[in-house]
Amino acid sequence: MNRRQIPTPRARHDANQRGDTLIEILVTLMILLFGLLGLVGIIGRANMAELESFQRIQALEIVQDMAARLNANRKVAACYSNFNAGVTLGNVDPPASVPACPLGSVQQQTRAAADLTAWNTLLKGGIEVLSSNAQVGAAQGAIGCITQESANVYLVAVAWQGLAKTAAPTLSDGTVFPCGSGYFGDNTLHRVVTTKVQIGKLS
Repeated sequence: MNRRQIPTPRARHDANQRGDTLIEILVTLMILLFGLLGLVGIIGRANMAELESFQRIQALEIVQDMAARLNANRKVAACYSNFNAGVTLGNVDPPASVPACPLGSVQQQTRAAADLTAWNTLLKGGIEVLSSNAQVGAAQGAIGCITQESANVYLVAVAWQGLAKTAAPTLSDGTVFPCGSGYFGDNTLHRVVTTKVQIGKLS
């Protein structure tokens, strides 16, 4: 005749202890999982911030490049902004053409056209080309604008598409910054850096 075995207090204690240990392991795994997910999120945000910073540096370099070109060929500076019409180059649709320069000597005119053509290539990322012929040497969708604000004062701007939404760039009167406006979908992805170039009058 079989006898029913009654668990001893020690056996019941061991079983309860094993159950508690399993719960502790599951809780620990859940904590680790949430920690890892948080770490992935932090790394993702850090990478995005790093890329945003890198794009801004690229845009600043392109702005300074044109400022230097303008200063070096200052006698025909108005050709760089197409006088009061303004010049927009880079990733625009339809593709922009370099305006003719009617000022100065043939050498100065040729240099102005070459400078604008080179700047257009920079904006399109042509300084760095992949084996697939993709141009990746500039900020995403970079657009460059040169406008004449007043006599001998020129505004050079580079706009590009950011990765995360932020405040849209505006002019001092609160209106949307014109360079690149409408090209990046949401204006909160619109980024702009600028510099002013003042051409001194030599007596």
